[in-house]
Amino acid sequence: MVYAIVRAGGRQEKVSVGDTIVINRVAGEPGQSVDFTPVLLVDGDAVTSAKGDLEKVTVSAEKVEDLRGPKIRILKYKNKTGYKKRQGHRQELTRLKITGIA
Repeated sequence: MVYAIVRAGGRQEKVSVGDTIVINRVAGEPGQSVDFTPVLLVDGDAVTSAKGDLEKVTVSAEKVEDLRGPKIRILKYKNKTGYKKRQGHRQELTRLKITGIA
């Protein structure tokens, strides 16, 4: 089994060919290709972590869709002063399908 650890969207994700991952928003249109440089590569029993060897390897993914995460409600309240503040947030996300590790 071949898999790689890639840094994407501020996090590290374990990916193999055919996997679908959701990361922070990536610019581009659906159907476009996105390339990542792996942090670690595992091919069966062989583990590659040397920086020089990893620069030759690329993980390619296809952008499937843009989406938004769940709504998060932020409430601030101060007792006895009448101060109330409500704010919402939805994270911009992208779904990617891993197409190759080469």
